[in-house]
Amino acid sequence: MSIASQIHNILSTLPEGVRLIAVTKTLSAETIIEAYEAGLRSFAENRPQELAQKIMQLPSDTEWHFIGHLQTNKVKMVVGKAQLIHSVDSERLLKEIEKEAAKQGITAHCLLQVHIAQEEAKFGFLPDELCKFLHSGILTIVPHIKIAGLMGMASLTENPEQVRREFHSLKQLFNQIKNTYFSSDNNFRELSMGMSGDYPIAIEEGATLVRIGTTIFGHR
Repeated sequence: MSIASQIHNILSTLPEGVRLIAVTKTLSAETIIEAYEAGLRSFAENRPQELAQKIMQLPSDTEWHFIGHLQTNKVKMVVGKAQLIHSVDSERLLKEIEKEAAKQGITAHCLLQVHIAQEEAKFGFLPDELCKFLHSGILTIVPHIKIAGLMGMASLTENPEQVRREFHSLKQLFNQIKNTYFSSDNNFRELSMGMSGDYPIAIEEGATLVRIGTTIFGHR
C-alpha cells in the first residue's frame, strides 16, 4: 500500500481534535515529500542533526516536531526550528531551552515528558516528580517557554490493557495538572501519546497528538 493510501487510512480513523504527526527518522527527503504531497504537513524527528537537514529539504510550510531525547548540548539545534518539543524530561533541559529561546528572542513551545511505562529505559518525569517540579514555581523563571501539555510512551508489550492503564493514568495526570497549574492557560491543551502499535488505544484515552511512523512508511 502506498504512503498516500496509508495516510488516508489513518486520517479517516482520527476523531476531531486529534492530529497525526508523521515520524520521519532515517527517511530520505524524497520519501517524506511523498507524505507531504499526500497532504501531511506535520512531521517529527528524533535527532537534532536530521531535523536540521530535513528542514532545509522540505517546503517552508512544513511543521516540525522534535520527539527524541534531547541532550542539553544539542538544544540550539532544535529551539527555533521545531514548532513543538515533545520531550522535555528534566529541569536542566527546561532551563537550557529557556536560555536558548531568550538568546533568539522567541517563545519555545514544549511538552513535559512523563515516564508511564514499565521499562526503565524510558525517559521522563515520574508523575509525583512532575507535580513537585511544577509546584516549585519553575514556570515563573522560564518566560520564553510555553508548556503546551504532556507526552508519554507506553510499555512495549502485547498486553493492551496495560497500555490502556498507562495512557489512562497520563490523561488523569494531564487533567490534574491542567486544573492545578494551567486552568487559565489555553496553551496547555496537547496530550502526545500513541505510536503505530498503540495509537487507537491512545486516542480512546484522550490523545490529541499521535506520533506514527511505521504504519505510514513501513519498517526502517
